[in-house]
Amino acid sequence: MSFFQFFVWGAWLITIANYWFGTKQWDGTQFGAVFATMGIASLFMPTLLGVIADRWVNAEKLYSLMHLLYGATLFYLPEVTDPQTFFYVMLLAMCFYMPTLALSNSISYTALTNGQYDLVKAFPPIRVWGTVGFIAAMWLVNLTGNKATAYQFYIAGAASFGLGLFALSLPKCPPRNINRQSQSLIQTLGLEAFRLFNNYKMALFFVFSMFLGGALQLTNAYGDVFLDEFKFYPKYIDSIVIQRSTIIMSISQISETLFILAIPFFLKRFGIKKVMLLSMLAWVLRFGLFAYGDPTTGLWMIILSCIVYGMAFDFFNISGSLFVETSTNSHIRSSAQGLFMMMTNGFGAVLGSLLSGWVIDEYFTIAFPNIASLAGYLQTDVDNGSLRHLIQERGISIFRDGSFSSDILLKDWHHIWLAFAGYTLVIAILFALFFKHKHDRVTN
Repeated sequence: MSFFQFFVWGAWLITIANYWFGTKQWDGTQFGAVFATMGIASLFMPTLLGVIADRWVNAEKLYSLMHLLYGATLFYLPEVTDPQTFFYVMLLAMCFYMPTLALSNSISYTALTNGQYDLVKAFPPIRVWGTVGFIAAMWLVNLTGNKATAYQFYIAGAASFGLGLFALSLPKCPPRNINRQSQSLIQTLGLEAFRLFNNYKMALFFVFSMFLGGALQLTNAYGDVFLDEFKFYPKYIDSIVIQRSTIIMSISQISETLFILAIPFFLKRFGIKKVMLLSMLAWVLRFGLFAYGDPTTGLWMIILSCIVYGMAFDFFNISGSLFVETSTNSHIRSSAQGLFMMMTNGFGAVLGSLLSGWVIDEYFTIAFPNIASLAGYLQTDVDNGSLRHLIQERGISIFRDGSFSSDILLKDWHHIWLAFAGYTLVIAILFALFFKHKHDRVTN
């Protein structure tokens, strides 16, 4: 389950920017909106489905249905020919997929609890297979030459169909048997998980999770297209970063597999506050190293940034899920996980996707009206044939006088990543000051 849960996401999540900007040549503001569909769907779907799983329907059956519908929507997505329709179809796909993130956690925790396992020790080695699945999907799409084609959606859709059928064989996760006659209206409607906001520590944890969720969307949305745009620099044209950008990005997920397995050690010895702080500082490093990296002399920075990503993602996402699970009771297990997803992949994703798309277009995008101005920016010869070839590959025709049929737009990645690094640094400082948590260290 874990393997294919993330395989069906990894097949397109990192490479959709190449499909959007390269194959379709749609603009960046619209792309930010499409990436925000994950957040919009997460505002209500994980919590809603979590409530249904806690109250009325087996979690594994809901999980199966959602994946079957997600797969069907992905198969239709390549038929879309305009960005506005693409947005609505992707939103529908995300309404089906995003709840499965929380449901898969709930199914795992139910099975482990029923088997009397230590969740902190037992869950990470299971969840690590999700990262392996994500890596496998990225490599498959890149090595088959489909990172900018519609086939990435077909691959994800077919795998999602298979997972939907397989889910019917998962351990049964029935709703909790509760005496409904003695319940309050909030309990009857399955909204008890929202009472977690009455707890100052939990409320603060959810708020900071929202801001970190925004940081996660930044790297998902722009990481691969950042590496891909080095192709406009003739001096980097033969670099492995250009030829295999998605595989380079997969180092991030390979790093995840190691840090996931380290979570039990860090959580038991240092507690959730220090682990979350480590995650935030890792995000600062992630973005800062990207800001100064390049495919030749700065390649080590790009690789190190990908390695650091493992700590940034796992120590926030996986540890946060475990913290929510161990801080709540089994009666609200699915809805509490849905609430966590709502804050991170919901409000956080909307904040990160829409705001970053607007900020990048408004302040960090450079327009070049002719080949001379572009050549100067790229520090290359105006008459360099490879530069003209690269421009034409992008689908922009060149007039005889060297001007373009329309401005060519490049993003100022150096300052984009520095801005993102500053954003996460501020979050880390505020979290250290305001989040209070007493941890009883466990040494065995």
